Amino acid sequence: MLHMVFLTNSWLTSFNQPGLCITVAMLLHYFLLAAFTWMCLESVHFYLALVKVFKVYVPKYILKCCIAGWGIPAIVITLVLIIDKDFYGNGSLSETHPYSNFCWIQDNTVFYISVVAYFFLMFLLNAAMFITVLQIHSVKTRTQKTSRFWKR
Repeated sequence: MLHMVFLTNSWLTSFNQPGLCITVAMLLHYFLLAAFTWMCLESVHFYLALVKVFKVYVPKYILKCCIAGWGIPAIVITLVLIIDKDFYGNGSLSETHPYSNFCWIQDNTVFYISVVAYFFLMFLLNAAMFITVLQIHSVKTRTQKTSRFWKR
């Protein structure tokens, strides 16, 4: 959906409908944040599968993942819309970007908080999970080498 909204964004912007532009920008923002959130959930699943191998039963795991994967971005989008729906709009309507024909976030502060900071948080969580998995893997490798040595 992120790709579909991104590819149709310029075409939909050409209709010069402010409500349509706000909707397209909001959908683009939502699906981008959802992609980041699902990437983070994949790393959590990776951690559970490789580090916490046993005793990992989480009741209604898929439902919880879906609620987090689709719900957290919805909360961010709802907060942006509650604060001011005019944060979304057409860049060509602003004087600083006269030739852009794309519906997106118009305020730099909102962009840095709701996209860049969000991505940075997800990236840190992914990096932490990755480092943890690597440490566990290196410990298992050393243990296997030691046991092979003693078997010989």
